[in-house]
Amino acid sequence: MKTAQALIFLTCCSVCWYIKFNYCSIRRNRIRFMGGAMGLTAIEKHLARASSAARVVPGDIVHPDPDLVIVHDGYIATAYRELSGLGIHRVFDPDRVMFVTDHDVIHATPLAAERARQNRLVAEKWGISRFYDVGQGGQGHVFPMEKGLVRPGMFLLCYDMHCTNFGAVGALALRTGSEIITVLAQGTIWVQVPHTIKVELTGKMAPGVMARDLGFRLAADFVSGRHGAYDYRAIEFHGPGLHQLPVAERIALCNTLTEIGICATYFAPDEQTAKWYRDRGLAGGEIVTADPDAGYESELAVDLSALEPQAVLPGGEKTIPLQAVELGRAVDHAYLGSCGSGTFDDLVVAADILRGRTVAAGTRFLVTPGSNVTIARLEREGLGDVFRKAGAILLPAGCGPCAGGTMGPLGSGETSICTAAVNNFGRMGAKDAAIFLASPATVAASAVAGAISDPRRFLEERSAT
Repeated sequence: MKTAQALIFLTCCSVCWYIKFNYCSIRRNRIRFMGGAMGLTAIEKHLARASSAARVVPGDIVHPDPDLVIVHDGYIATAYRELSGLGIHRVFDPDRVMFVTDHDVIHATPLAAERARQNRLVAEKWGISRFYDVGQGGQGHVFPMEKGLVRPGMFLLCYDMHCTNFGAVGALALRTGSEIITVLAQGTIWVQVPHTIKVELTGKMAPGVMARDLGFRLAADFVSGRHGAYDYRAIEFHGPGLHQLPVAERIALCNTLTEIGICATYFAPDEQTAKWYRDRGLAGGEIVTADPDAGYESELAVDLSALEPQAVLPGGEKTIPLQAVELGRAVDHAYLGSCGSGTFDDLVVAADILRGRTVAAGTRFLVTPGSNVTIARLEREGLGDVFRKAGAILLPAGCGPCAGGTMGPLGSGETSICTAAVNNFGRMGAKDAAIFLASPATVAASAVAGAISDPRRFLEERSAT
């Protein structure tokens, strides 16, 4: 009886929100269809399919059925307590729920070890067979793609906001936050169909410029108002320029835009996507692309050849070209990894800069591969030795220092340059530490120099030898 009442309560909450937003949705639909039905964006197609609807338009409230639900280690035990308190002792479908341990993989405190123990008990009680504990997967926004658990065409509901990564392979993932408990109980949650922005990529990035640089620049331009509204918008990438971007770079780009409020990012699967899955011996999935006459809220073009390395200043307040940063500022801490820059390709870029060089005295360089698959490949291809000989410190696969400084934290007054997802004060330790965000190439170059440095100089030196 108590379980039934709890489900009724959760359903009523969803219905209330549906009523609240549905009037606006009807008005938007009427306006959009006055000139005839438009085609659908890829985002709209994903949500229509997941909601068993013929079509959806921005503003619609839908209850999509996810192919997969992902919950991270920091919220598993909390979700169990919340649902148990409502008398709910099972999840909607254990086979479509995945637990990942990635934020705290070394259990640096007794509290962390106890939370991990509780997570294991919850997985057992709920019958979660896809539980990737310490040492079994890696970063939860990376390894599911590498293992083929996330494939093109899938729709996911996830606890953590950086699930936008999955758009790199043509899947759509939306973050629920604490409302993941509703999804675990009912198998869905109300979702408002977002407006979609089309970004046309042209040109080719120069050596030393990476997708993180593009993401930093786009995010800064959105926040400045240059490209109009962006909060709770989805972004689809199109154009001839995207074909030069391998999946690893697409992951970085999808990840970088998340922090400003972009709800989803998306690359339609292409040959780069197919190659990425083939190289891993995995099958692809369903290809979902926008209709030629899809209606976008706005469209903008980016010339990749005009980009240069970027850096995000401490506190995340401003993105500026690297040349305008205080080049030569000493760094105590360099960190490569996180959900946006922990793929094998990212580490190859850094290894190419480190090969034959050493990390500067007084600088510690921490490297967190995104997955155990990447760690194995690093060792197989000899790149692990490149990092170790250079004096870098290889950490277990996962979030690394970005997860609140649970390992490799910053001390008072220190300076870090890293590929972390965010750089708010206190994110990785002391609140008066300064954290600069940059690309894998810039971070590696700065670790070698012991100061914030332009990677293009190191690449030029390498090509000259």
